[in-house]
Amino acid sequence: MAAEVKGPASYFPSIEKKYGRPIAEWKELIRTSPLTKHMELVNWLKSEHGLGHGHANALVAHTLVEDAGK
Repeated sequence: MAAEVKGPASYFPSIEKKYGRPIAEWKELIRTSPLTKHMELVNWLKSEHGLGHGHANALVAHTLVEDAGK
């Protein structure tokens, strides 16, 4: 039995379906943005790429945590 996906990653299937881009591509956009603060990135994804707040927040949160672990 597969473990249930929790937290920000639980949004990933709906993000890919709704916006038509793989999660890796969204993460690369976040990583290459000149912005660094969480809410700056969320607002940028919303205004420049049309994401909803929850989806933008999930992508930014997951990417920043992932990068902090490197």
